[in-house]
Amino acid sequence: MFEVEVQNETCQTQSTMKFMVLPRIGEGVQLLGPDGFWASYDVVDVWYQRAQYGDVWVPYLHVRKTPDNDAGRVQEPAPVARPSSPTH
Repeated sequence: MFEVEVQNETCQTQSTMKFMVLPRIGEGVQLLGPDGFWASYDVVDVWYQRAQYGDVWVPYLHVRKTPDNDAGRVQEPAPVARPSSPTH
């Protein structure tokens, strides 16, 4: 188990959580929000800082709430605009 410092950009909070596997940038995690409901968050950044208590490196996650319209949706390709042919 990894003890990870999680900095939540959406709620402006920082907390310590335990993870079996450290998520990578771009992956999503489910976190309990301040309103008491579970929500999807995107991992924006991962870095390590030396702990104050010795030669140990502590992982940090920077997360941001996934926009509601993107949650659980596969990215769709953007439509291609075709130039209209001039009429003569």
